[in-house]
Amino acid sequence: MDIKKHRIHWVNLDEGPASVITVQLDVPVTVTSDIEGIDPRERILVGVKYGIAVLDRKTGKYEYVGRFIEGDNERLRSNDGAADPHGRFWLGSMTDIGLDLQPEGHVHLFSGNPVAKSMRHPVTIPNAFGWSPDKKTMYFTHSTERTVFAWDYGAEDGSLSNERVFYRHEGPGEPDGFRVDTDGNIWHAVYGESRVLKISPDGKLVGQINLPTHNITCTQFVGTELFITTAGMEAGEGSEEAVQLSGAVFKVDVGTRGLEPFAFKLHA
Repeated sequence: MDIKKHRIHWVNLDEGPASVITVQLDVPVTVTSDIEGIDPRERILVGVKYGIAVLDRKTGKYEYVGRFIEGDNERLRSNDGAADPHGRFWLGSMTDIGLDLQPEGHVHLFSGNPVAKSMRHPVTIPNAFGWSPDKKTMYFTHSTERTVFAWDYGAEDGSLSNERVFYRHEGPGEPDGFRVDTDGNIWHAVYGESRVLKISPDGKLVGQINLPTHNITCTQFVGTELFITTAGMEAGEGSEEAVQLSGAVFKVDVGTRGLEPFAFKLHA
């Protein structure tokens, strides 16, 4: 995802970097999800400027299926999100790029209605969502608070209770996107610190991956390999190597597998 340039990039892992395909949209595009019962090679869910939309991958056309509670507010755009075990979609909104960053966003929950429900307000940079292997705990990262929160997640109805701080980051960077492995560890990208953290199920830092560029944005498992995305840097913001490699996608075999992501139920 290239939020600033409103682009999505795809690559066939069997064919390598030469197979990259880019789709240009007219709005910021921030996150993707499979849709239950729909071939993801045909259509997928995307987070866009004012909510969630179904994107036709062949034509590049998209259609909104849910909008934010605050309506079409020009100051705001979506950020990271994820489908939950009940097929609903959690998606944060925040100040759009180029505007003065304010605590004006929401954590939204889309559950089949045309307008989302606000689950947390205000937030400044809401980021990743994830669930423990037993689906009894939901995690959410609020980057500007440098905090990963946890809740008890209701297996029957998806309700949340017992909010608590799961992990608080002490470094200069901000925790960004993450994925959970089959053992319940969180592999968390840190924006501005050139590393991915491995956080244990009890919220302890137990390992890290160091990278040669600064702005680490998200992680995703492909088998036992962890794919790691990064954001671009301008000349002078770091070493020549760090700038040259910014915006690249890295991979490293970490010897464990990630949990399979959930699919969005279009008519939940």
